[in-house]
Amino acid sequence: MSDLMHDYGLKGSTVKRGYVQSLPKYITLCERNYLRALKVMPEEEVGNQRQIKMGSMDFFIEIDAVAKYTTDISIRQKHGLSNHIGEFELAVRLYHDAQVAEVIQHNYHQRVKPSYRYPNPNMHHKDEKYQLNAFLADWLLACIESGRVPLNWDVNNGLV
Repeated sequence: MSDLMHDYGLKGSTVKRGYVQSLPKYITLCERNYLRALKVMPEEEVGNQRQIKMGSMDFFIEIDAVAKYTTDISIRQKHGLSNHIGEFELAVRLYHDAQVAEVIQHNYHQRVKPSYRYPNPNMHHKDEKYQLNAFLADWLLACIESGRVPLNWDVNNGLV
C-alpha cells in the first residue's frame, strides 16, 4: 500500500474529496416536500394562485406550468416589514411520477446545481440545493401548521 501511496504522491497525507450528497436523505426530503406542497397548492391550472398569511407576511403560490408528469409552481413572499427588503421567490417543480418536489430556482437566479465547488465566485454553498430544499420543507410545514388562507366568500352568491 505504501508503494501505491508513493506512486501517486500521497505520502502519508489524506486525499481531500469534494462534497458528496447523501442521495437517500435528499430523496426523502423531496418526497416529503411533494406531500406538503400538495396540501397548500391551488387547483392545478396555470395561473391559479393561493394566498397564505403568516404574521405580517403574505405568501403567494402560483401554478406556472402543468405538463403530463410535472407541475411548476412559484412561491413569492410579500411583506409589510420594510420597503428595503426585496421579494423572495422560489421556483419549485413537482414530479408526479416520482412523487418528489424540488427547488429548481430561487430569487430569479440561475438554476440551482446539485453541488458547487467551494470557494466559488458566486459564494454558493457546497450543498446549496439541499439547503434550499430543506428551507422549502420548513416553509411548507410552517404554512400547514400556522398559515391562514383568506376566504373570499360571496355571501349573496352574486345576487346583489
